Amino acid sequence: MSRTHPRQGSAGLRFAFGTLTVLPVRVTRWDREAARGGMLCAPLAGLVVGGCSAALGVLLLLLGAGAPLAAVATVAVPAVLTRGLHLDGLADTADGLGSGKPAEDALRIMKQSDIGPFGVLTVVLVLLAQTAALAQLYGDSWTRGAVAAVVSALAGRLALTLAARAGVPAARPEGLGAAVAGVVPVAWALTVTLGCVVAAGAAGLALGTYYGVAPALVLALCAAELLLRRCGRRFGGVTGDVFGALTETAATAALVVLCLG
Repeated sequence: MSRTHPRQGSAGLRFAFGTLTVLPVRVTRWDREAARGGMLCAPLAGLVVGGCSAALGVLLLLLGAGAPLAAVATVAVPAVLTRGLHLDGLADTADGLGSGKPAEDALRIMKQSDIGPFGVLTVVLVLLAQTAALAQLYGDSWTRGAVAAVVSALAGRLALTLAARAGVPAARPEGLGAAVAGVVPVAWALTVTLGCVVAAGAAGLALGTYYGVAPALVLALCAAELLLRRCGRRFGGVTGDVFGALTETAATAALVVLCLG
């Protein structure tokens, strides 16, 4: 059985935090091995982002702010910590899917710097859904809102681990999508996913906030998988924009399910 050298693990962490956040982490390697480690460590980046989001939301509540303002702040943190990278990917993917053009033309549309009507509408609706869901959850209790913020961020990054599994091709020969497409063995992706689902469910029960944390995480990943398959058929594979869209889709789905639960 092969063992991961400490430097390899460090390269994976650097890859995850250096590409998925704006934290001052320098990516030292861009090879497939570092990309594999980075995608396996993506949920850790999600926990950090979600923890920061929850901390700001709870702080505002303690200072006397209402649930809606805490929800807005919670939604803003991931956008700031990623420079809006995932939201931009969501917008570009929506424009590509909504264009109705052949794959090559759709990919060209996604690569353009401007955002079309499909992209704008999708981003607005997603941000509204996230804010409304968190406002409801914070209104129930600060713990429910905080847990939801963390679970949402975790779901978004865990969707990346699954999307980078072997067998999922890249739509382009260059870019972040090509760098991470197919780098994670399926067994490893499923192991990380199972571990996250079990840990999230246990944490929810321990805090006495949810019985539905694990199901919410699973359903969020299912929503992301549906989008992944749609994009695979439409574009011929994944791109960096698709990865961003998967993150926002899973994060939003998790919040919606937690509200319904």
